[in-house]
Amino acid sequence: MKAGKVGVLLVNLGTPEGTSYWPMRRYLAEFLTDKRVIEWPKALWYPILYGIVLMTRPGRKGKDYATIWNTEKDESFLRTYTRSQAEQLAGVHAGDPRIVVDWAMRYGNPSIPSRLEALKAEGCERILIYPLYPQYAASTTATVNDKAFEALMAMRWQPAIRTVPPYHDDPVYIDALATSIETHLAGLDFEPEVVLASFHGIPQSYFHKGDPYHCQCQKTGRLLRERLGWDETRLRVTFQSRFGPEEWLQPYTDKTVEQLAKDGVKRIAVLTPGFVSDCLETLEEIAGEAGEIFLHNGGERFSFIPCLNDGATGMKVIEAMVRRELQGWV
Repeated sequence: MKAGKVGVLLVNLGTPEGTSYWPMRRYLAEFLTDKRVIEWPKALWYPILYGIVLMTRPGRKGKDYATIWNTEKDESFLRTYTRSQAEQLAGVHAGDPRIVVDWAMRYGNPSIPSRLEALKAEGCERILIYPLYPQYAASTTATVNDKAFEALMAMRWQPAIRTVPPYHDDPVYIDALATSIETHLAGLDFEPEVVLASFHGIPQSYFHKGDPYHCQCQKTGRLLRERLGWDETRLRVTFQSRFGPEEWLQPYTDKTVEQLAKDGVKRIAVLTPGFVSDCLETLEEIAGEAGEIFLHNGGERFSFIPCLNDGATGMKVIEAMVRRELQGWV
């Protein structure tokens, strides 16, 4: 049997296999039945989910995905970037034969259990699980860890496990975001009056139950302002992607963009620092929809600042977190 190796598993949210109805339905069903994502009682939620949501939402979301699909590889860009991040990380550690790097998706494929089994088969007696979320939320980081621990429960011989903690305030991450903003703005032919840092939202009820996500997003925003030398009027924190009838974290990104335009702000830029890789929520919802809202309501210039993705600046963050968490193992 192979032994003596250390695995690193990068895990992102997930992606459908295609944009047609059934791949979208399978993906949404797995996502929306996760009790960490939707905390309503099954007796209340499932009739709505299976009677309404999964009948109508796959078609609508499939059309949205089609607008940002990586047609060259016939996959979502989230899959493209996550694979590239893993390949580049493996290249960084190519000089150490003990380290094996792989990647997985929480929802969809490749699944977390399948990649943990693959790493174990490669002789990984220790595995570092890296949820690709800078800010911790029960509906993101925790559900990745849940799935990994669930897979371990089925193993007679379990590898030792570590998980990468949130790094919302790590200087390497903050500096990478600031560098990304500075580089992007330097390439524009206009200067934004306001820059929005748009984070994915969560229901306010989750926050009131003790989820630290809101506080960590706000701290990221504060540290980013300090690093850039900006005030709260220049860089504002907002929240996007609400779903369902509950109140979510505010201020809402779409409402803020609309109000800024109506208040006479003509030039804005938006970044999404909670996302490691560009995906539907950044490319379609922000670069597309939010830009249209701003221009429709009187704004004149809008720019989307891409995620760190698999570029050198973004990889510097991933490499730093992995090296830190592997200390004592390699």
